[in-house]
Amino acid sequence: MTNNLDNLNEEKDFSEFRRKVRSAEVLSASMERLLLSLRFSGRVSVVMQNGRVLKSGYEEGYFRQRVDRSVAR
Repeated sequence: MTNNLDNLNEEKDFSEFRRKVRSAEVLSASMERLLLSLRFSGRVSVVMQNGRVLKSGYEEGYFRQRVDRSVAR
């Protein structure tokens, strides 16, 4: 049951991450917290001109190393 809740939270966080990239909100502290919670190891890019974000995106480098809690004990 905990795994289902973890997966649901992770999916929610990743959806929020994608929304922030699409809406060019990649330079915020909340984005940094999302990236840390997702353990995102990809590349986020931002193209700016005259102080405005023209384009933002990311490269999938989303690698998670889940520790099996039953083995870790």
